[in-house]
Amino acid sequence: MATTFAFAQTTINANPANIVIVHGSWSSAADWEAVSAKLRADGNQVTVVNLPGHGTDQTSITSISLQGYVDAVKKAINGSKEIVLVGHSFGGIVVSAVAEQIPLQIKKLVYVAAYIPQNGESLLTIANTDAASQVGKYLQIDEKAGIAGIAKEGIASTFVADAPKGVQDYVTTHFRAEPLVPLASPVMLSAANFGRVAKIYIHTYNDQVNSLALQQKMVKATDITRFYGLPSSHTPFVSMPLTLAAIIAGEAK
Repeated sequence: MATTFAFAQTTINANPANIVIVHGSWSSAADWEAVSAKLRADGNQVTVVNLPGHGTDQTSITSISLQGYVDAVKKAINGSKEIVLVGHSFGGIVVSAVAEQIPLQIKKLVYVAAYIPQNGESLLTIANTDAASQVGKYLQIDEKAGIAGIAKEGIASTFVADAPKGVQDYVTTHFRAEPLVPLASPVMLSAANFGRVAKIYIHTYNDQVNSLALQQKMVKATDITRFYGLPSSHTPFVSMPLTLAAIIAGEAK
């Protein structure tokens, strides 16, 4: 089932959901403010997890791991159940691992332009198959420092091509290198745990990071039959936050 959204409207939610959002690489919780504000205004409980080493968090690169990311999300969820867990980009790897570890607490996974791993895959093993991605042209790996960056001239056009210039300039100025270890860490998934959790996908048609072709391939491999399409870049939470929030809210009911 595919739905293309050019616009969307919402009303106050009579049955508020518990929504937890996980940002992607080279991003932070702050980037989701417009989406989370709309979801909260509609009466939902919303937590946007800031992963270690992102945003203003100063966790040492040497102590950052994929399991550390998973633990941060699980800590935010705590003992809550019926969680609608949203993952963007690399956040798709993280939420998949969370669902594997606490499947009974997750109502649904919502993938936003996200990477969906199969058992034993890492972000890098998946991304390296994406011939249409523009990230490789600008990727800067510093193995000694344990980080991955993006050349300044490629940030705006690759990640936020459809955002206003002021936003593009801000993103470029505040771009922060990404820890390497979690990107290369494989995810162990099972049909009994990860496989039992409901999943939907939100495609981004003009994505220069995670190409539409790869998105569709991952959706098919995961047997996801409910999905949406947005005419956006890799960051619809920047360019069309109200529309994205409306989709998430609808799926959270």
